[in-house]
Amino acid sequence: MPSLSTTSSPPFVSAASPADLVEQIGDTPLLRLDAVAGDLPDTVTVYAKAEHLNPGGSVKDRPALAMVRDGLERGAFGRDQTLIDATSGNTGIAYAMIGAALGLDVTLALPENASDERKKTLRAYGAELLLTDPMEGTDGAQRHVKALVEAEPDRYFYPDQYNNDANARAHYDGTGREILEQTDGRVTHFVTGLGTTGTFMGVTRRLKEHRPGIQCVAVQPDTPMHGMEGLKHMDTALVPGLYDSSVADAHRTCTTEAAFNMTRRLAREEGLLVGPSAGANVASALAVARSLDAGVVVTILCDTGTRYLSDDFWE
Repeated sequence: MPSLSTTSSPPFVSAASPADLVEQIGDTPLLRLDAVAGDLPDTVTVYAKAEHLNPGGSVKDRPALAMVRDGLERGAFGRDQTLIDATSGNTGIAYAMIGAALGLDVTLALPENASDERKKTLRAYGAELLLTDPMEGTDGAQRHVKALVEAEPDRYFYPDQYNNDANARAHYDGTGREILEQTDGRVTHFVTGLGTTGTFMGVTRRLKEHRPGIQCVAVQPDTPMHGMEGLKHMDTALVPGLYDSSVADAHRTCTTEAAFNMTRRLAREEGLLVGPSAGANVASALAVARSLDAGVVVTILCDTGTRYLSDDFWE
């Protein structure tokens, strides 16, 4: 059975100008998972949206661009201001890439224990880093940024990715629409993890608008202390303003061990070098798929695995 990918343009195109670079965000391929889903019947198929192939290497390119554009268009982001936000790494990298392309100053707060690859990538793009208490995770980074903005509100543009509607709209307008187009509307289940929750909320609302019966499953780590960067354990974290738990048809948890194992399998069996949050998504999507007699299950490959090569779970 051929892949359902119907992308209109490749994710990487040689850019003649900065504007060309940001226009390549989105329209990522939809890939059928064969090896890791080899135990499924022919009537059940699992697809993964290859968001790690965005120019900045993650699904966060979409909301970062949407929030920057929204701020500039509304006049909330002046050219003399610095963009500042809290991040676990991926949205920050997207901000930094877009900032470099458009000539914008970017300052980012992230936990000190973020991977070295992420911190080096941010610095390579020219972003200023504010490293926060690793024990407080991205919640601590958010609190640090809010204190800085309250002290000097005119100095900063604070998109606040956890509470900015443009985050979810980017996925409603882009990711969700593309999934419907790439599956010819045949998607029956959507499964993805919760971080800012923008991907889940935006895609789910677009899919439900198309057909209310599409089942949308929200995934989070099984414990507060986990190894899936970017995902939130909602019972113990600052819950993003974007999130409405009632929108999900079902909720699942994933262990760090299961996420790491699937991340290794995706690299070695599918040729997909992605991060642990993508591993959690695929592991959860397969669990959903195994409960079905028939269906088309779609999940998200959140980011590139090159951001985690110094981590020891690969061995």
